[in-house]
This record gives sequence, structure tokens and C-alpha cells, in this order.
Amino acid sequence: MLKNYFFVLLISLVSFVNAQQNILSPEAEISVLTIGPGTSLNDSFGHNAFRIKDIVKGTDLVFNYGVYDFDTPNFYTKFAQGKLNYLIGLNYFEDFFESYIAQNRTIKEQVLNLSSEEKQALFNYLLNNVKPENRAYLYDFFYDNCATKIRDVLQEVLNNRINFHEPENFETQTFRKLIHGNLNRNSWGCFGIDLALGSVIDTKATPYQHMFLPKYIYSFFDNATLIDSNEKLVKQSNVLYQKTETNVTNNFLTSPLAILGLLGILIVFITFQDYKKNRRSVWLDVALFTITGIIGVLILLLWFATDHQGTHQNYNLLWAFALNILVIGQVLKVKASPWFVKYLKLLLIMLCLLTLHWIIGVQIFAICLIPFLVALAVRYVFLIKHFSKAR
Repeated sequence: MLKNYFFVLLISLVSFVNAQQNILSPEAEISVLTIGPGTSLNDSFGHNAFRIKDIVKGTDLVFNYGVYDFDTPNFYTKFAQGKLNYLIGLNYFEDFFESYIAQNRTIKEQVLNLSSEEKQALFNYLLNNVKPENRAYLYDFFYDNCATKIRDVLQEVLNNRINFHEPENFETQTFRKLIHGNLNRNSWGCFGIDLALGSVIDTKATPYQHMFLPKYIYSFFDNATLIDSNEKLVKQSNVLYQKTETNVTNNFLTSPLAILGLLGILIVFITFQDYKKNRRSVWLDVALFTITGIIGVLILLLWFATDHQGTHQNYNLLWAFALNILVIGQVLKVKASPWFVKYLKLLLIMLCLLTLHWIIGVQIFAICLIPFLVALAVRYVFLIKHFSKAR
């Protein structure tokens, strides 16, 4: 009986000590960290995190959203479907700091102007959020990511008392332009994004929505005030590490514009030779209809078979027409069915519609597609004339 009593007493003492460790001292500071872009595609937009620093308690922790676990069952399938849960991560600041220095990424800190009660409330929120049963959340690149979580968590803890003001010389932009601002437009990463994401990201983001990018978390927080007191949200800003500028070499010969440009020239050259010699390179037509058809099917799947919001209303379907894969039998024939000529005219009209969509800004397409789309139009005109004569 006495043994059980001491065991219960020990457990209570340990719980009390842990609870005391989680109580911040009056000297504690909470700041928002903003990490600059990295070299890989998934690091191109930067990162944000909360830092909890208490020199009295010896606490220096970093909480950051946007961590994922590769061991998740069906990881890649869930990622493609937009159903992958991301996690909140917890690190010692020193480890976090050294990791980003090793990647040569700028680290900025904004110390928040919070009362002791507000700091404790935010710390308690994060400690509860990092528990195994609470860590996971359904990630969304535009509306629920590592940056928006910082904004939303702080607003929730402070009961929506933050008033965000537009930074100086701020101009609203579309979601796509905001993405392009962090990428080389003649890169495979940017090409993939422009191919997979639809016209829904060509709408203008509200100033509040700009904060899906970490750099806007920094600029909006820098100008934010607390509604009740009108005091600045950020009381101090520090640059903890400034990246060392390095020469970035871009190999144009392996870029999308170079590859698709060469492909476009090849298609036009073969088409000219076919016209000149009154023949048709069947293999080229089979390849074009197969490639455009498969890409069209993938775009449809991203639109209708996933939970990704940014893949909706994708007018890349105007050139990557999914039905192309079903009419390959027609291009194998010497004389195609009469309806196929009308189908080819439809494909040509859709390329014209794509151009119109691009000009008026309904959807902005990858610039490296231009030589390929021109070549595709030339080939369709040739096929219309060729099969019209063959009837």
C-alpha cells in the first residue's frame, strides 16, 4: 500500500515539473521566422515558423507547419489526390537554424508584441497542436500551408485582434503571378505548375490571400497592428542569417523552351517535307495524338478526381484534348472517315480559343508551349488538307 502511494506521488511530481516547464517566464519571447527560398522546387517559396525563446527556462523551440511523412501509407497516391495530411513539426532552434544555414537560405525573425498571457496562450496552443492526435491537417498550397497556418493560429489565439495593413507600394496580383514571382518561367518546375493548375489561379488574390507566401507573412506582419491598442504587432525585426549570393547557372539547352522549341521546329520541318513530297508521316501523327490525349486525360483526372482546388477549370485541355487518344485509329488510315476532318477543324478552333483565353487573361499558359502549339496548328492544317484531298 505504501509502495503504491509513493508511486502515485512520483507520477504527480513528474507531471507537476513538466507543467512548470511549460509555463513561460515574463522574459520569454515569441517570434515568427521567415525562411528565404531554396534551390529545389518545393523550397522555392520559402517557409515560416514560430520560435519560442525563454532564456530563464532554457527553452528555445521552433514549431513549423508543413512537415510530411514519407512513411504514410499510399503517400504518393494521397499526394496526387490532394488528400495527404501534413504535420506540425517541433525542433530545437539550434537544429532548425543550422539546417537552413547549411542550405544557404536567409533567416529573418520578427519578435511579436504580445503580453505574457498571450504568449502563454500561444505556447499552450502549439503544445496541444503538436500532440500525436492533433498534429495532422489536410494541406492546401494556397489556403492552408506553412505560411497561412502562422497567420491563422495567431489570429485564433488573439481572438482576431490583428489588423493587417497593406505594405507600402503593394499591388494585388493573381495567384499564378505570385507563383511566377518565385520561379524561373523557363524551368520545368514552372512548366509543370502552369500545365497542372487551371484558370482558378488566374483570379486576383485578395491582400489577405497574398499571405499564402512566406514573404508576404513577413511584410504584412511588419505592418500589422493590434486592434484594441493600435500597437504594432511586431516589436523588433532581426536578420539572423543572410544568404551568400552565388552564381546560378541555367542550362538553356535542357530548358522547356529549348526542348519544346526544337520539337516544334522538327514538327514543322517534317510537315513541310510531307507537303512537298505529297506524303504523310503517320508515326508523327500517332505520337502527337497519343501525347496530347494522355496529357488531356491526366488534366481531367487532376480536375475531377482529386481534391486539389487549383487544378480546376484547366484550359490546357484546349490543346491537350483527351479525346485524341480515342481517334488514333483514324490517323492510321490512308483515308479517314469524313467526320475526322471536322474533328481536326474542331482541334484548330480550340487552339484559337486557347489563344483568346491567353490574350484576355482567362488563363495564362506556359510560355515554352508557344513553339509547340504553333507547330501543332501547322500540323492540323496540313492534316485537314491531306484528308480532304484523300476523300
